[in-house]
Amino acid sequence: MNNKKRTSGLIKASHLLGAGLAMLMSFSAASKDYKIVLIHGLQVSQIVNKSGSDVVNDGETYWQSYWNSRADERIDWPAYERVEGKIATDWVWPKLKQMSQSNLCEQGCVFVTHSTGDLIARHIIDNQENWLENAGLKPLNIVATFDLAGAGGGSELADVAVSALTGASWNFAVDAALKWWLGNEVTEAVGVLHDLKVNNARKISPFPDARTPRLRFVADGNAYLGLTGGFLKGNDDSVVASHSSCGASAAKSFGSCSGNIDTDGHLKSQGNAVTSFMPNHYPIMMSKSYNHSDIHNAQRKGNVTIAMNNVNVEDNNIGFKTFDKTTGSWFWKKEYRYVKDSNNVSASALIYNVIP
Repeated sequence: MNNKKRTSGLIKASHLLGAGLAMLMSFSAASKDYKIVLIHGLQVSQIVNKSGSDVVNDGETYWQSYWNSRADERIDWPAYERVEGKIATDWVWPKLKQMSQSNLCEQGCVFVTHSTGDLIARHIIDNQENWLENAGLKPLNIVATFDLAGAGGGSELADVAVSALTGASWNFAVDAALKWWLGNEVTEAVGVLHDLKVNNARKISPFPDARTPRLRFVADGNAYLGLTGGFLKGNDDSVVASHSSCGASAAKSFGSCSGNIDTDGHLKSQGNAVTSFMPNHYPIMMSKSYNHSDIHNAQRKGNVTIAMNNVNVEDNNIGFKTFDKTTGSWFWKKEYRYVKDSNNVSASALIYNVIP
């Protein structure tokens, strides 16, 4: 009898402890000043199997590694549709309407995007005020976007893919690059692949009236055995070139997003750096340790550095503490600058920590 009472007491205590931990975790997730809204990138499986796609479940899985548990909302969309077509009308609009009606962004929202999500966010920023006001609803208060490996400037790989899949001649290099990027089963150029062609992407909502800061987090690492890099202009993350991820105003061949620091943190004048950016685009973080596919995940891949630092977002200073490191001596002496704690935590964790 006494044992039962003790067990019952322990169960109650454990329930209380569990409830307390749950409340603490809930508070931690909700402790940001602004709500976090996620917009994912291209999901190749949806192009391959449109009828078998579960867009919402795919969206959840996309962010599972790190961001999903830390966000307040997601905007999911299907890769087999077009940005200005059914992605906007059938997927983005219903979510914007829901967010307005629930006052989710009353105090402000930060959109966190990856890859093509950058392009979709730009289209939202350009149009959401008109769309919502015309429906008698209040526009969203989007205070900033945090764009990871942004494809808002398009990808030359999409140009190659659409050309090859619509009848152009193939060679071994094209075949290998497309198989690494899209897999073996994509046989038709559909949906957002057309929007990701460089010229097409840059024509979608190029100059939004809203002056929403677009903070850029740039990967410059290698993937796919380097087979895709030959089709991308300048430095690249294996899917998008730095002209897109940095937010350059022109689709040219660039190296770093900064004129005085390389993507690996080397403090040195950069002759081929981006010098002119799309309106309100601010490259913050760069890293040669991360590639296109892993910068939004939870795993740490290596050190990261800064391009610009201390950008103002609604009177909040967005920036990173840094440290300098010297290697070699004499003629071989080099100076590097890294973001503090990037030797211990992932790029995603660093980015999350500076969201107000």
